[in-house]
Amino acid sequence: MTPKAKSNFIQSVDRALQIMEVFSSEKRELGVTEIAQSLGIHKSTVFGLLATLENRGYVEQNLENGKYKLGLKLFELGNLVQEGMDLRSLAAPFIAELVDKYGETVHLVIHDKGEVVYIDKRESLSNIRILSRVGSRLPMHCTGVGKCLLAFMAEEDIQLVIKKGLRPFTPNTIIDAEKLKQELATIRNNGYAFDLEEIEMGLRCVAAPIKNHKGEVIAAISLSGPSMRMDEEKMLQLIEPIKTAALKISRSLGFQK
Repeated sequence: MTPKAKSNFIQSVDRALQIMEVFSSEKRELGVTEIAQSLGIHKSTVFGLLATLENRGYVEQNLENGKYKLGLKLFELGNLVQEGMDLRSLAAPFIAELVDKYGETVHLVIHDKGEVVYIDKRESLSNIRILSRVGSRLPMHCTGVGKCLLAFMAEEDIQLVIKKGLRPFTPNTIIDAEKLKQELATIRNNGYAFDLEEIEMGLRCVAAPIKNHKGEVIAAISLSGPSMRMDEEKMLQLIEPIKTAALKISRSLGFQK
């Protein structure tokens, strides 16, 4: 935290945000004691913050069991964010075309604070589904879309990601800094990236960067599927389609090749 951030830090606001962030798809309802134990905050403090959040509509209490869940106010604010996501709406027809033509799952991501954030996902019609979801975050060094974004970031930003640690998720995860840099140089040169079971065994993808009107890489798109379908031959076949889709989206954002 910077000195300026420390001087302007408001603990009660931070704790209220921590409470909202402790909820997840696996923990949709939580009691005061559970929240207090999870965050290491006194129960009386949690109770007071929950009462304030409830008054503003950010959490709701289930009167049957006394537990709390996230409120509709967050849904309203989330819709405002989504409405401002021109990228998502502009990319939608190109994403649909990829799914229809190639039968694999398509992801659209952006970068935020050294991670990739999934802002859209279209499932394939296959019985084998990919357990990703819109809004989820993943590291950059072990995903095709993440490496696409990382490859075009400033050197100091790349170093920050490396300093945070290159966590191994599978035996294929690149955890050596120099090897990762070499991989990023190849991605910059080729204009696409592979994920060869680096975040999850049995999952592969081909990804490409998306540029804005200034030519800056602001997002990435990928075709993902199980390795039993995504063999070497198919992955090579998908390079041009994913690059073409990324270019079309970039052009819709004003990019001139």
